[in-house]
Amino acid sequence: MPTPPILNDARLCQARDRQFERFLALFAGVPAQRPFFLQGSEAHAAVDPYTHPEQWVHDGLESLASDAPAVQDERVFRPPTIFFNPYGVHFIDRILGARVHHPENGWWNDYLDSPIGELAEPDLDHSDTWQLAVRVAKAFVAADAALPLFGLPTIASSLNIAVNLYGDALLEALYESPGQVRRDLRIINDLLCRLHRWYLDNLPRQQLAPVVPACRAQPPGFGQICGCSTHLLSRAMYESFIAPLDDELLSVYPHGGMIHLCGGHAQHLPVWRQMKSLRSVQLNDRAADDLPAYLEGLRPDQVIYLNPTRDMTGPRAWEISRGRPMVLVTGQVF
Repeated sequence: MPTPPILNDARLCQARDRQFERFLALFAGVPAQRPFFLQGSEAHAAVDPYTHPEQWVHDGLESLASDAPAVQDERVFRPPTIFFNPYGVHFIDRILGARVHHPENGWWNDYLDSPIGELAEPDLDHSDTWQLAVRVAKAFVAADAALPLFGLPTIASSLNIAVNLYGDALLEALYESPGQVRRDLRIINDLLCRLHRWYLDNLPRQQLAPVVPACRAQPPGFGQICGCSTHLLSRAMYESFIAPLDDELLSVYPHGGMIHLCGGHAQHLPVWRQMKSLRSVQLNDRAADDLPAYLEGLRPDQVIYLNPTRDMTGPRAWEISRGRPMVLVTGQVF
């Protein structure tokens, strides 16, 4: 099945790469003279990707043909992206044996019946969940489309996955049986690192992007973790149990990467400031409203990706940033 020629247009690929150069200046801590806006486009297809993943990739790439020229926009980075997120935030849960189901309001999982400390290492060769993701990735590579970014599924983070698997029992066990928690966190993080390394080994580096790449695109060689559940922990607990694992996972990538935040996480800023592998934070919802704390607490070379909110609008964020490296996730320029 032929790929639309426009997805291999050299001029469009060069326009994308010029935007990456602008990104790299931000990641070097160079003060910005004007806002950097990001609003990519996502592939869509009518076919079910769970049953026909190769066809979904083909149809999705075709759908991006009309969006491709927008990557030449010099004010807003508008990369075309292909992003299949199997089982949503429960992708890893399913690989690790949790029952994942889809009622009318999205993907959910049931907690594991096994006690904390007995998590089994998964057999990826016989995991239909992982093999589905592999088929999508291989179909993308086979299509030989040089322009679109390829977004990873939600590989998340060790804490996010452990909370998904055990619920509030995991938080109790941090105090009552820390050795068992550390054992399971190690199995989870080893799995996450293994999956990221597979993608690094099998996808073009120039196109490999984090989850939701239309809104979280970074330069090539940067990874991403999800830090949603860190709002449940004190700084001391995060620093002891989770920060070394997050650092290890981000360090799989040549240049470190991003942590996604959406709640009240500012208590961890002193830890994140010292984490060399953490190169950007992505703020939305409650976390975006805490922007002043992040501007004050992060290093100059840690880029803030901000999804504007009602109270923390794009213009207000830019005004208080004073030129600090920041990406505004919106197509509404000012």
